[in-house]
Amino acid sequence: MRPAPCARPWTAPWYPRPMTEPRFSFAGIPVRGRLILAPMDGYSSWPFRSLCRDLGSSLSYTEFVRTGDVLERPEFLEDKLVFREEERPVLIQVYGNDPRDMLEAALRLQEREPDAIDINLGCPTSSIAGRGAGVGLMRTPLLTARIFRTLAGRLSVPVTAKIRLGWEDCRKYLLIARIIEENGGQLLAVHARTKEQRHHGPPDLEALAEIKDSLTIPVIGNGGIQTTADIREMLRVSGCDGVMIGRGAVRNPWIFSWLDRDEIPPEQVLDVIREHLGRSQDFYGPKRGLILFRKHAARYLEPYQLPASRRRHLLTRTDPEQFLTLVEETLKQVPDSPFLSSNSPG
Repeated sequence: MRPAPCARPWTAPWYPRPMTEPRFSFAGIPVRGRLILAPMDGYSSWPFRSLCRDLGSSLSYTEFVRTGDVLERPEFLEDKLVFREEERPVLIQVYGNDPRDMLEAALRLQEREPDAIDINLGCPTSSIAGRGAGVGLMRTPLLTARIFRTLAGRLSVPVTAKIRLGWEDCRKYLLIARIIEENGGQLLAVHARTKEQRHHGPPDLEALAEIKDSLTIPVIGNGGIQTTADIREMLRVSGCDGVMIGRGAVRNPWIFSWLDRDEIPPEQVLDVIREHLGRSQDFYGPKRGLILFRKHAARYLEPYQLPASRRRHLLTRTDPEQFLTLVEETLKQVPDSPFLSSNSPG
């Protein structure tokens, strides 16, 4: 049996002090910060999500789940739906396009006692969007209205949403945003790119500002955040209530503590690698936990530009202790690393 997902207490020098005053709220739920980890399939599972929460992310979104899987094979979703009490507020994200199935799935997910059910209208993957779910749902305003009206009328927890700007030939972001609010949506996250842009190109901050100005519910901006300067620019131009960070956080989870990657010394990188690997192994088991952690390790070590042979040798280790030893040896060789002086004779 998997250990409870609350592996160990963790204190670190950069651990953010808890905010006592909410920065914004939705449906009466306070959010004590402005930076939020984006839901990412394969990345925002409990080990990484909880790490980012400890570093300052103020909301927890689960990886998205398909309505059909919730209804037909829920046993395969356990890894994606586990959360800990300390993560709250927690939003479970679901995608689909059939109002009846989405309601039934949401009612079942509600039994897990999340703080909200989030509807995905932003996934650009062709296998999802091409079938009318994810960003594909943004092509059908009447269906979108029906889904939100149905869920908001039946659920006892708030309904929220994440959208994009639409498609290049169908940029209905203002219409969809208003439909979501008018039919019971309580919070809106907006990836300020179109379906075709996916994760490339600058986000349209003016469009994000349009959405924020047209709604009364809180709006979270998303897209293209790599540095704290990007965060400040998104907040300045759009006026949004919070900023959601996805791929930039995979490389730099310290961004939730308002730190850029070049501010993080090697010994803190090693601390986070150890902690993240430990959580991954506690959650998935020793072997699978290391295998699933490798993609994160690659991003943590990316700034050091390791030779391909060394990178490959490190990331194919199957023994956790050997892996950590190689990571520490690698970080000791970083110029100006504190490891160099701390391990010198005398």
